[in-house]
Amino acid sequence: MQMIYNSPNYCVVEFPPQDGHLAMKAGGYEIVDKNARREIFIDGEMAAQFREHVQKLIEGEPSLDEVDEFLGQFDSLMQQPVILH
Repeated sequence: MQMIYNSPNYCVVEFPPQDGHLAMKAGGYEIVDKNARREIFIDGEMAAQFREHVQKLIEGEPSLDEVDEFLGQFDSLMQQPVILH
């Protein structure tokens, strides 16, 4: 896993594909809303679309606010509370 984005509001961790693991055969992303203390893990087709949108976003050299605004689109999907061990 590799942290690919970290701002005061969001953190995104990328998980690489894992051979022999059906759920992770294409990899995935964990998106954390730090303020709401919620997260979502996306994989499969949703992860592929996320990857494409992020690549297009990066081409425009966005500000932190613009990236946070993009990640905010996932807020309504974040139902899992962040729990620290």
